[in-house]
Amino acid sequence: MSLKKIKENKWFKWMSNKYMLILLLFFIWMFFFDANNWFFHKELNDDINALEENAEFYQAEIKHDKAFIEKMKDSTEMEKFAREKYYLKRENEDIYIIEHEDSLKKK
Repeated sequence: MSLKKIKENKWFKWMSNKYMLILLLFFIWMFFFDANNWFFHKELNDDINALEENAEFYQAEIKHDKAFIEKMKDSTEMEKFAREKYYLKRENEDIYIIEHEDSLKKK
């Protein structure tokens, strides 16, 4: 194509308008090169989403822990937990732990 035909083309006239060129440069600058560019905002949005997921996880954990604390207010439940988790015992009491081969972890 000759230069004359290119200059007569509709999109060339539209894009060669000085206001359109300035507007195009402005959008390119804001999208790629500015301090608050699109990539920076995308990274921040990803961080926000990750933090919101963490907040949901921790809210569920708080609810679970509150239920556990309510359950531990009962002295028999607390004793049961201490016996099962920490192998505590009463005075003058013997505890025998029986482990079967299938319950042991293989090394």
